Amino acid sequence: MTVLAYEIMTPSIKAVPQSWTMDRLARFLTDNEITGSPVTDETGEIVGIATLKDITEFRWNASRSEGGKQLTAEEQEEARRLRMVIFEEMAKVPVEVRDIMTPIVLSVDERTPVREIADIMMREHLHRIFVTKDQKITGIITTYDMLKLISDKALTTRCAGED
Repeated sequence: MTVLAYEIMTPSIKAVPQSWTMDRLARFLTDNEITGSPVTDETGEIVGIATLKDITEFRWNASRSEGGKQLTAEEQEEARRLRMVIFEEMAKVPVEVRDIMTPIVLSVDERTPVREIADIMMREHLHRIFVTKDQKITGIITTYDMLKLISDKALTTRCAGED
């Protein structure tokens, strides 16, 4: 018997408004011991996802080295100094979740087989995917939820029996 999305999904979703600051998002994720959250607009519709990775990439972007053409050591230092000045100026204005979120929202239907979900997550390099019913989000499947397939003997047996 095929294992379906609704059997392993987490039905409660902790979403954040796109108008929150990045710092508030970081506290929210830490307080709730999660690594990412759906982002909602003013009407409550999910418009993206924001993760700890998004925060980290934004914060450390100023110190990244130049890719592409080779710069002299002096040019690299000057480019780094300019990025730091720009980043420091940007830090004076609160960065909102809408500025760092990923606006693409991938989802699967509640009746989607977990093998198909695993394929999507692997192909798209996702750690979480939304679950829908009648085009409304009803849950989320994370890599943690996928581990249930290994840790739950009954689910493992059912998956092993799939063709």
